[in-house]
Amino acid sequence: MTTTMTEIEMLRDALGLLKDREQVAERLLDSSAKHSFDPDKELDWDAPFEDGKWFWPPELVSLYGTPMWKRMSEEQRILLSRHESAALASLGIWFEIILMQLLIRHIYDRPATSAHVRYALTEIADECRHSMMFARLIQKSDVPAYPVTRLHHNLGRLFKTISTTPGSFTATLLGEEILDWMQRLTFPDERVQPLVRGVTRIHVVEEARHVRYAREELRRQMVTAPRWEAEFTRLVSGEFARVFSIAFVNSKVYSDAGLDRREAIAQVKASGHRREVMQSGAKRLTDFLDDIGVLRGAGRKLWKSSGLLA
Repeated sequence: MTTTMTEIEMLRDALGLLKDREQVAERLLDSSAKHSFDPDKELDWDAPFEDGKWFWPPELVSLYGTPMWKRMSEEQRILLSRHESAALASLGIWFEIILMQLLIRHIYDRPATSAHVRYALTEIADECRHSMMFARLIQKSDVPAYPVTRLHHNLGRLFKTISTTPGSFTATLLGEEILDWMQRLTFPDERVQPLVRGVTRIHVVEEARHVRYAREELRRQMVTAPRWEAEFTRLVSGEFARVFSIAFVNSKVYSDAGLDRREAIAQVKASGHRREVMQSGAKRLTDFLDDIGVLRGAGRKLWKSSGLLA
């Protein structure tokens, strides 16, 4: 059987991708060994919250700059930030549970002793700690948890069942990079509660590794994926972006903060500032996805309808 030059080049490329995958994973394992945290020990959970401090930077609160915001007292604005912080922590738990299942699926058929699989297991351990940290923050904040709607919960169940491997890593980046952008603004902000800043600092440091892992793997997957898989990934990731953008702030926070829910939802939807915040948070991701060929065709239209793509 004769091996063509094209087949030899494809084999060489595949071996190059495998070598690169292991090198990236080894570096991430080294970083994990040096820069991982135990939130139960790192953070002072017994310290009381400080009066007059925010639970999320005001500019990132969904109603910021709207007519309703201008009518609210400072105390009510801070209360809303408290509820929205809990809602984002709840969203983070939902998303990270999905992500852990996607990572398990990704490594199921791969060599257990490879650095790539060992790093995936390290990331799963990180995500377990993050979810427990977010749950503890919600409890400490003395506000309700805010699970996603039953529809979005079941769509998440469907997504993690039918997602392709590149689709899984696209969704991973969608969930990680927008929150990461917001948290990078949060942890240095001295207006924000020290505990919230500590939680976001740990999350930012550890998520930087997760983003690198997902980006490198997604780039490889989009190069090697068959055409049908790439097209399916574009469509499913676009729909997930639409769902994620709707679920980003649970509308129940408004009534729980003593506001008219319908009026608040309408003003958030009409808010140019809010639209700019979400698109700024997503820009680094959408630029990357555009570069590797994810934002094409009908999938691109879904990303636009999500409000995350300018």
